[in-house]
Amino acid sequence: MASTADPERKEEEEAAAGEEEDTGAQVAPIVRLEEVAISTGEENEDVILDLKAKLYRFDKDGNQWKERGAGTVKLLKHKETAKVRLVMRQSKTLKICANHLGLIVIPTMSVQEHVGNDKSCVWHAADFADGELKDELFCIRFQSVENCKNFMETMQEVAESQQKKEESKDASDAAGLIEKLTVEDKKSEEKTKEEDTVADKEEKVAESEKKVEEPASST
Repeated sequence: MASTADPERKEEEEAAAGEEEDTGAQVAPIVRLEEVAISTGEENEDVILDLKAKLYRFDKDGNQWKERGAGTVKLLKHKETAKVRLVMRQSKTLKICANHLGLIVIPTMSVQEHVGNDKSCVWHAADFADGELKDELFCIRFQSVENCKNFMETMQEVAESQQKKEESKDASDAAGLIEKLTVEDKKSEEKTKEEDTVADKEEKVAESEKKVEEPASST
């Protein structure tokens, strides 16, 4: 005969049995893990751009493109210095595969569309990803044409902005140098006048003393 037991009642009985077996003992974990703060070096920077992509580096010796990593490429602006750098990390290991230390400001570092692929672009840069500054040729490929255009436009805007700041800084430094030279020339002129005045006074004193020492002429 088929069982007509109420399934809800059966669940209640099993739950009650489970409660009876509970001894109330607390088992402490064998290993206690503590949270560790991980510093990425990006804490003092604001994210200007953040996109998924795949990066390639041109191997001069082998005369071919080699994959550098797939992950997230960022443009980061320092909160104090306002300098911008490009950083890319691999998605799983977070290993850095590109790190241009503020070198986006170089006008010659222009980004161009990769011939034959509107989702990719290429550029030259002095890269520090391997802990040593190297001149590299990079190619980056995005998932969409829109992301590639966004990357290229943002890079161009940053380069122009940084170049204007450098030109403004150079002009300010030049103006400061001219002002410093003007002040120094003025001080030198004042010092010369002061020396001339002292010399005149000494000459007059010498003449006066000479007159006193000369005997009166006989009549």
